[in-house]
Amino acid sequence: MTSYTYVIPTLFGLEGVAAQECKHLGLQNVRAEDGRVLCEGALSQLVRLNLNLRTVERVILLLGRFPADSFDALFEGTAALPWEELIPRDGKFPVRCQCVGSQLHAEVTCGNVVKKAVAKRLGGKYGLTTLPETGADYAIRCLILKDTVTIGIDTSGPSLHKRGYRAQNTGAPLRETLAAAMVLLSRYRGKGVLADPFCGSGTIPIEAAMIAKNRAPGLDRSFPSQRWSLVPQKAWLDATDEALDKEYDGKYEIVASDVDPKAVALARQNAALAEVDDLIAFSVADATRFTNEAAAGRIVTNPPYGQRLMEKEEAERLYAAFGKAFRRLPKGWELYLLSSHTEFERTFGKNADKKRKLYNGPLLCNLFQYK
Repeated sequence: MTSYTYVIPTLFGLEGVAAQECKHLGLQNVRAEDGRVLCEGALSQLVRLNLNLRTVERVILLLGRFPADSFDALFEGTAALPWEELIPRDGKFPVRCQCVGSQLHAEVTCGNVVKKAVAKRLGGKYGLTTLPETGADYAIRCLILKDTVTIGIDTSGPSLHKRGYRAQNTGAPLRETLAAAMVLLSRYRGKGVLADPFCGSGTIPIEAAMIAKNRAPGLDRSFPSQRWSLVPQKAWLDATDEALDKEYDGKYEIVASDVDPKAVALARQNAALAEVDDLIAFSVADATRFTNEAAAGRIVTNPPYGQRLMEKEEAERLYAAFGKAFRRLPKGWELYLLSSHTEFERTFGKNADKKRKLYNGPLLCNLFQYK
């Protein structure tokens, strides 16, 4: 059986969590690099990776890595790769190129060079001067990092954080992949109370419910690789059946609240789209008065950051009041709170037991953890 290498980009800070997910799925030679995870497995594994991974952005089938500090080197290195093993004669192959810290930095031009090189290779193999590109999508992703090219074919299409349940959001949304990672880092797997008193559009409690239920996040969306002739439809059907068989039925103590009634209504709507609305107790409530009768539980939340001056002062007052509410809870409670505020611990009133750097998109944040 031929083994393929997969390049799996993640948000910075989530590489370790994503690597554990890949190991859990049975991938081989899993290793984490900055902003991505690499692993190896059969071609059919791209199905399980896309359906089941919670904390990654996409799954790329690696074609090759080579040095390139000139357009000629980029062209020759790309043309030397066996594109015909994956892309059929009618396959569409749009190219997206990213350049970081390299002598080649014109991304559009680099993309055009890659496109011409792949076209030359495929045209020579199929005996065509013009490729029709009328078939399935084999989008090419090219990263040139410090003059080293990593290039392959995107199996996922739209980013995997787009689960399909969040048609709308409130303000600056938290990516579903980051919300899932926060829940996993809190070690929640369905037992005990999980609360989000700043639930907004409901992303954290929805991801928590999907984790508790062990529901594969990719079940309700489609992928361009579903149309690839190399991956039989049976592989997709089998992987879907496998994912459904692993789901749990049960009742969970997931509570979500927000001071904004419109946000809570939207969160309920999103939870219904994700088919987990029956697993979450929603309410309109002020986080600064948060209370719960359970002797132990965990809060996983993402309060407003306050990027502008007035908002920052308001956020600091909110953090201080919420800190007092948290300290009134029984000692069995834990807190996992994401914020980009540089003075969060001071305004909250207590230093975190542990901090973990995470990125919410381009924004550097800390996951503050309190026991």
